[in-house]
Amino acid sequence: MAVQFVRSLWWLLRFIVRHPLLDLVIAVTTFVYLKASWPGLVALATVMITALTVLRIWRPAWFARFVTRPAWSRWRWLRYRARWQSVLDVAGLTEAGRNRVLVPILGKVRAGRCADRAIVRLVGGQSPQAFADRADNLAHGLGVLACRIRTGPPGTIVLELIRRDALAIPIPAPPIPVATDLRALPVGRLEDGTAIMIRLHGTHLLIAGATGWGKNSYVWCLIRAMLPAIVAGLVRIHACDPKLMELAFGRRLFERYGCYAAGPAQIAERLEADVAAMQDRAARYAGRQRHHTPTADEPFVVVVVDEVAFLTAYQADRKLRERTLAAIATLTTQGRAVGYCVVAALQDPRKEVLNIRNLFPDKIALRLDEPSQVDLVLGDGARDRGALCDQISTDPTTGAGVGYLRIEADPDPVRVRAAFVSDDDIRAMTAEYAPTRRVVSVPALETGAA
Repeated sequence: MAVQFVRSLWWLLRFIVRHPLLDLVIAVTTFVYLKASWPGLVALATVMITALTVLRIWRPAWFARFVTRPAWSRWRWLRYRARWQSVLDVAGLTEAGRNRVLVPILGKVRAGRCADRAIVRLVGGQSPQAFADRADNLAHGLGVLACRIRTGPPGTIVLELIRRDALAIPIPAPPIPVATDLRALPVGRLEDGTAIMIRLHGTHLLIAGATGWGKNSYVWCLIRAMLPAIVAGLVRIHACDPKLMELAFGRRLFERYGCYAAGPAQIAERLEADVAAMQDRAARYAGRQRHHTPTADEPFVVVVVDEVAFLTAYQADRKLRERTLAAIATLTTQGRAVGYCVVAALQDPRKEVLNIRNLFPDKIALRLDEPSQVDLVLGDGARDRGALCDQISTDPTTGAGVGYLRIEADPDPVRVRAAFVSDDDIRAMTAEYAPTRRVVSVPALETGAA
């Protein structure tokens, strides 16, 4: 009895310390009841409801941050906590201690519109891989669509619990922005329903996926987001299009603000010219500056290569293959600091097709044919971390443009979907921006450190 009393007292003190706002509410309610009995409580409730209503109308963002989100987070924690130990027992994620069963502790839950993030404190000696291997068990047991394991501080992991698929419906093309931020180019939506921003300045991007599953949706979204800077002369697009199909739709746009190359020989020459220009810029920067800032005289150059496998593996001319591969390798190894970025699209991710995949810091994998291809594109362990590219829906309505993004700074892949830029959208872009050079003011352009 003494032990239980001490434990209860300790729990009460911890609850008081961890919930100061609730303590204040309880204290005020008790004080009002002692002073004015039930009429006072009715008046207090009326005042509180009125204040919350005014806050909801006047500052909806504040209301969501301080009222709605904490309430939903607590409710979701209670729902998961009710099933927690039984689900872990069945999944084999509890450990037998000397005198009792050791259960990983479910910590704070942060509820989102479509997904929850729950912090879990592991049992001593337990590895995150054990949870990754039981992700399906956890998803079914906790009643969610999917469960993904994210890295956390030592001794903890983060469970990303997907309640609703925010990427099931196609996303229309985003509006052309007023200004371009090369650190955050909007291309679509994350799984939690928020916009996804992709950085190009200071990195390179590889997009891999089966044919017809939306690789060029990402390319056109990036171009669309950079249009203000392109027109202002701060960004130039060098398009390489061996298929003469996808990028040809915007050919006039590229020739106006960059260049357009088709055919293996012409593409090899274009890439080699970019290498020469990049090395010339590097020679001018040597000893003067370490990072590139886009200007009209020194624009940021984006080299877009569609169907890179045709140029590096399937091209019959061996010399052209070697020239193209050497040029792309040089651009990806030396171009980041001086304002050159390579965006390459690829269907076949096998090593013999493109053996320089690791030179692309950021990668997007769409639907792939085999589970082993996921790690080839996104890196070792990506599929275990939740990048199930081989299980993306085969229905183009729900699966086209859906993929997993893995950036250099974060080993955890995130599920994304690109907006769909239709042929009419590309025609409108070309008609508005390509025919005549218009006098425009230079928009604010943010790049950050390369």
